[in-house]
Amino acid sequence: MKCSGIDALSGEPVCVSFGQLVESVEDVLGATAPAPEDTAEYLAPGWIDIQVNGFAGVDYNSPKAPLEEIAKSLEELFATGLTRFFPTVITGAPADMLGALRNLAKARRQLDNGEAMEAFHVEGPHISPEDGPRGAHPKRWVRPPDLDEYRRWQDAAEGQVRLVTVSPEWPDAPAYIEKLVSEGVVVAIGHTKANTVQIADAVSAGATISTHLGNGAGALIPRHPNFIWDQMAEDRLSASFIVDGIHLPPNFLKVAFRAKGVERSILITDAVMPAGCAPGDYRLGEVEVELLPEGRVVLRGGDRLAGSSLRMDRGVENLMKLGGLSLRDAVTMATRNPARAGRIAGRLRGLATGERADLVKFEFDPTTRSIRVLETWLGGKPVYRSEAAGL
Repeated sequence: MKCSGIDALSGEPVCVSFGQLVESVEDVLGATAPAPEDTAEYLAPGWIDIQVNGFAGVDYNSPKAPLEEIAKSLEELFATGLTRFFPTVITGAPADMLGALRNLAKARRQLDNGEAMEAFHVEGPHISPEDGPRGAHPKRWVRPPDLDEYRRWQDAAEGQVRLVTVSPEWPDAPAYIEKLVSEGVVVAIGHTKANTVQIADAVSAGATISTHLGNGAGALIPRHPNFIWDQMAEDRLSASFIVDGIHLPPNFLKVAFRAKGVERSILITDAVMPAGCAPGDYRLGEVEVELLPEGRVVLRGGDRLAGSSLRMDRGVENLMKLGGLSLRDAVTMATRNPARAGRIAGRLRGLATGERADLVKFEFDPTTRSIRVLETWLGGKPVYRSEAAGL
């Protein structure tokens, strides 16, 4: 197959030939890049999201989520330009977490496009038990790091747990982190009120990511030192950000991107089951939530955030609109950076020969900094085509 457009990372017109892998990327002879104010069709590696709790009415944390419903949620994700993601299981009863991982592993193995579920992210239960940093995770199921429990996760997930978020404030956290890292698992710091020494010890043990930095935090924290500044200043940590215009204000984003640099910043959605659905009441496991008309997902009857309703294409837009980034940098934070942080092979070099043919073609309006996804390919397979594609 072949497709043409402006390479979103280089800005040059290209024609990409591909099967399961990219076979060649050639300059389009005689073509010129669009004028700065012109809308044009662009090509990029498909988006990667390392934190998706659910989408389109499907809760990935439910051990009973039907495979056909998971398949439908994948179709909705492909329409946003997403090609690879980490379904994310959060703090819950041990049996429920194992059941969810087992169900997701079955979906990954059996569904036609199950390979889009690159691996799994377990966020909790080894997080802070304190109100604020715990976020919307149910307090009664928060518990200390446990290697035996981790091994049960891997058994249920068929060895596909790739990312684990933990709070370093637990006394045994460094040893736990070191063991997981030795087995090829990426460890992230998140939902924490850890102090400076605890964060430094976690990084020395092998933690490499801050999960949704700036969120999963108390409303009131010390001016300094505090766990946000400590992670912001640590150059060995990449950081993921929920860029929905709700979780983080623009000024925080701009400062965080300057501190971490584009190369260590990762776009995530932290999407939950109501994402892509109509406003109303929903249930995430044992937690009752509400999707408000403006897109906020909150605990029902309150204002505490409980995940997001963000789509990745809107997130890429928001990186430009709220974070002040260029299209190139926004696409980098949605593709190459999560691939590197999540150790996703074949997705590290952009549009390049030998990379996986996970591609997204989209229309970009530089005046409004808006994106419209036209086509998506997963490993060379067409998985989404807009009615506007080819018009």
